[in-house]
Amino acid sequence: MALSPMDVTQLAALDTTRAARVLSEVRSAALAGQRAPVAPRPVIGQSWERMLRSGVDPDHGLRSGLLSAEEVQRRRESSTLRQVLPVLREGLLSVADVAHHIMVVADEEGRVLWREGSAPVLRRADGLGLEVGADWREDVVGTNGVGTPAVTGRPVQVFASEHFVRSHAAWTCAGAPITDPRNGRLIGVVDVSGPLETMHPATLAWVDSVARLAEARLRETHARSLERLRAVATPVLARIDGRALVVDRDGWTAAVTGTPYTERLALPESASAGMRWLPALGRCSLEPLAGGWLVRAADEPVARAATRIVLDLGDPRRRSVEVSGGAGSWSRELSPRHAELLYLLAVHRAGRSAADLARDVFGDPARTVTVRAEMSRVRRYLGTLLDHRPYRFAEGTAVDLLLPDDPRDLLPRSAAPALRRRHPPSPDR
Repeated sequence: MALSPMDVTQLAALDTTRAARVLSEVRSAALAGQRAPVAPRPVIGQSWERMLRSGVDPDHGLRSGLLSAEEVQRRRESSTLRQVLPVLREGLLSVADVAHHIMVVADEEGRVLWREGSAPVLRRADGLGLEVGADWREDVVGTNGVGTPAVTGRPVQVFASEHFVRSHAAWTCAGAPITDPRNGRLIGVVDVSGPLETMHPATLAWVDSVARLAEARLRETHARSLERLRAVATPVLARIDGRALVVDRDGWTAAVTGTPYTERLALPESASAGMRWLPALGRCSLEPLAGGWLVRAADEPVARAATRIVLDLGDPRRRSVEVSGGAGSWSRELSPRHAELLYLLAVHRAGRSAADLARDVFGDPARTVTVRAEMSRVRRYLGTLLDHRPYRFAEGTAVDLLLPDDPRDLLPRSAAPALRRRHPPSPDR
């Protein structure tokens, strides 16, 4: 009887040797373009497709040079991950050592910054190139527990021959992304790895729960920093007439005067002192404060200033949106998810419902809660330039969509069903 992907997952918990053999057959068939005895799990199959498109060698992979000790130390000191390293160690290391695993912490670029745990397993990891300073991005070493969670934005366990590169088939790993709650950006990945025989189906949930604890610690740290900024803001705002806010560097509000409280103010990507146009307030002045900005709204009424949006997806490594109009212009680098959503709205100018976007991005129209949360974040910086019910660019707004010359370079890491064909549809007019 044919096995399903779920059957193989359950089999791995009972008979790792047999499960590894089945997955080896699946991988070989997939690489040869033949019918496999069981389909790979969707997250693995989609990763393999990305690897085939990007040209990763499944038999040898690629090892980039290690970072120097000085560069590793520089990254450690500047990384937000350093703030949560005690949480990760407390939650993972004691169990990992007993279970013959190691903990690996990599930054947002896939570079391994910390690696701790069982000494024998650390030596085996050396043979795989899983060393401090190594580059474990997915498009460098193939499907793995560091690079793949960074691309998908969710926890992923990679078992045996689910690794794209053959030399990793004796290894198992489970990784979860860690994002900065202040801005939603990826700051790194925590991974628990070990030899094939140490695989356990509960490992992924364990790693993910510790990653969420780390994010909770970051939220607590952010809340304390806002309290400190609020102490600075209160006497400053007491001397100001009119509408004003004090926000931190990411736009989170510490205090307001003369205007309704808003949790977060959308700031330009690279904010600087001077007059700026902000979606929520119109024309404003930005003045630096210790740890944030004093934002004063202009007294004169300001009509909607932005008239043109340029969505630039031409560079597969950097995506941005630029807004320009009578009040000036500003730009913002986009996360992969926001780039997907804005691309879909740009090619469907009549609009998309939350269910439509959930189907486009996740292949599941029921995931409307996730879509609405992401669109709420997008509207923080685009403001009235985006309407909803359905989601669409505001009437009268000109939208320019810049695409790569090769359609396959359009958001190449995206797993969204509407984008995986790499042939963008013609815009609806």
